[in-house]
Amino acid sequence: MKALILKTFGGPESFELSEAPKPVPQAGQMLVRVHATSINPLDFQVRRGDYPDLVPLPAITGHDVSGVVEAVGPGVTAFSPGDEVWYTPQIFDGPGSYAEYHVAAESIVGKKPAALTHLEAASLTLVGGTAWEALTVRAALRVGERILIHGGAGGVGHVAIQLAKAIGAQVFTTVRAANADFVRSLGADVVIDYEKEDYVDAIMRVTGGRGVDVVFDTIGGNTLSRSPDALAQLGRVVSIVDLAQPQNLIQAWGKNASYHFVFTRQHRGKLDELSALVTRGQLRPHVGAVYTLADIPSAHARLESPNNGLQGKIAIAVGPLAAADVLAKQTQQ
Repeated sequence: MKALILKTFGGPESFELSEAPKPVPQAGQMLVRVHATSINPLDFQVRRGDYPDLVPLPAITGHDVSGVVEAVGPGVTAFSPGDEVWYTPQIFDGPGSYAEYHVAAESIVGKKPAALTHLEAASLTLVGGTAWEALTVRAALRVGERILIHGGAGGVGHVAIQLAKAIGAQVFTTVRAANADFVRSLGADVVIDYEKEDYVDAIMRVTGGRGVDVVFDTIGGNTLSRSPDALAQLGRVVSIVDLAQPQNLIQAWGKNASYHFVFTRQHRGKLDELSALVTRGQLRPHVGAVYTLADIPSAHARLESPNNGLQGKIAIAVGPLAAADVLAKQTQQ
């Protein structure tokens, strides 16, 4: 099979497209023909060497799969060859999704929503699972609460907006002016242009000084230390950013705030919840750009660029079904 191999840690040029052995499913596993994957910040963090002890080289990386079951190992009962599936590979535990085939444990795989193309489905597995765990499990966001979602036009952010609206929350989000209409189309109630206005000032003005109940941090920086200034009493801060720099959280004490740090876990239950939202028309990933398996280095370089002009996710067409999705979209245009 063709696979993109990470030979050394470094820049996008560290990848090499080459042949690799086709994996064989063991007990409780299935072999999936990968039709699409996508690019996440986690992917370029792994590539540049942020987690060297967890990624033995050479490695096949990648953290999203949408595809078709080709074969099942002993003990697999929920899936059969020909089923369309989606999932996030078990992070730091075996090869990833930058290849034509992938082997996965039955327990982490879900039935792909029929309403999504493979490109769309692969753009939702990791970011959708992350947003779900952050908002519903850790923040326990409730109907009528207010939430600030930093980076609402990004991969996780644009999904989090839709999820928060499905829960029944009032959504504040920070974006550049160019992305304001995009996040409003997703359901954002209050859009803050962070280049023109301080988000704490904007929140306090709109809420009459009360603040928001939840801050969802997808951007890092000084968000952890500044969040208490925007929080209501008993507010919650949820971050998906790994920050090595210590921050002073003394202001959180006065707000009785709680902090939660999320590294998403893989299991079918989250995928089934996301699938239900997709089926009800309350959630749909936005594919902002499409690349091929061979062009993943260019996709990495674009995502890493601070002014990349992207909205939503970069999807990667791997198999023929995803290629057909691209052709159909081009034909419609």
